[in-house]
Amino acid sequence: MHSGLALLGLCWAVAIKIAIAHTGHSQKPIAGPHQSLWYSTLPGDGGTQADSVFSGISTFGRLPYQNCLQSGDATYDIAFIGAPFDTGTSYRPGARFGPSGIRQGSRRLNLYGGYNVPLKTNPFNSWATVLDCGDIPVTSYDNTFALRQIEEGHFSILSRSPATDADQPGPAVRGALKGKTLPRVITLGGDHTITLPLLRSINRAYGPVSVIHFDSHLDTWKPKVFGGSPSAVASINHGTYFYHASMEGLLANDTNIHAGIRTTLSGPSDYENDGYCGFEIVEAREIDTIGTDGIIKRIVERVGTKRPVYLSIDIDTLDPAFAPATGTPETGGWSTRELRTILRGLEDLNLIAADIVEVAPAYDTNAEHTTMAAADVLYEVMSIMVKKGPLSKMVEGAEARNDL
Repeated sequence: MHSGLALLGLCWAVAIKIAIAHTGHSQKPIAGPHQSLWYSTLPGDGGTQADSVFSGISTFGRLPYQNCLQSGDATYDIAFIGAPFDTGTSYRPGARFGPSGIRQGSRRLNLYGGYNVPLKTNPFNSWATVLDCGDIPVTSYDNTFALRQIEEGHFSILSRSPATDADQPGPAVRGALKGKTLPRVITLGGDHTITLPLLRSINRAYGPVSVIHFDSHLDTWKPKVFGGSPSAVASINHGTYFYHASMEGLLANDTNIHAGIRTTLSGPSDYENDGYCGFEIVEAREIDTIGTDGIIKRIVERVGTKRPVYLSIDIDTLDPAFAPATGTPETGGWSTRELRTILRGLEDLNLIAADIVEVAPAYDTNAEHTTMAAADVLYEVMSIMVKKGPLSKMVEGAEARNDL
């Protein structure tokens, strides 16, 4: 009893001495997270380097995040937006998780600073303000309503004044946006059905546009051929959306092209119908004869370097060896290196917007092959957009050509 009281008294004495010893010392509480823990300034050419790319909340390439649909104050030159929709797919669902998967796969894009050596630009350290604007809210219960959500969400992002050259004339031609410079929007899908509402949004600003479509499938099938068209809702899916886009006048006539095609067909009439929809075809196997340079030449000659161009990339352009996590995989595709080389060859084109689709992370490897490939592909697209400059440059270039 007495020994216990003595021990208790000793503990109190020690505690009092410790408290007295610290009296008068100025201690600053540790505040966090420290900015320096997330990014550090790089020596030499500048820019920032992400120190802990394996931690924190994922945005595309660890870009700043802002909920642009909720905040009308967000300004940007390039915006990433997700469209988590996959109820238009015909085989393997799961692309609704594509936006989050692609962001996960993009975490290390600027680990070393982000400089793109072949394109000689750094999309993370440039004139452009680039944001990750989160995802468009998309219902999984009503396809018609979901496609409307995607169109309106995309147009809300597209139709704002950019951070750069907002007061300069630009290539928009429709309504209140006529003659204005707009930001570029890169959409993370989602199955390929989302390209229809995205093109509807683009049409409200630019009118009919030229489309470059990287895919293993045509996606111009008539609804009766692909899916049987049991209803108006079912007639719009990831194999028919370009047919509908053509019928709605969203595509510029005879300036559109597919690249990477290697699908089976219902018959030769599928190619004939594709031509009626305004497309030329570069098959995947042509890389064996004309190489990447030949494919680049075909694409550039088809769409030209003067008009606005929309770029749509299905991850199944890649062979399943490089991107297994997709809704309708087809063997015999291109490698990741080949696709990136071809994309870099399009640097002279006027890309106004882009999407990447059909990334279904549930089928990916533990090494995240598909989501990393998708992120790297968009890194090339973003680099081209940054290197090309604001879309006001399109007007300046046109005026210069007219003066010749």
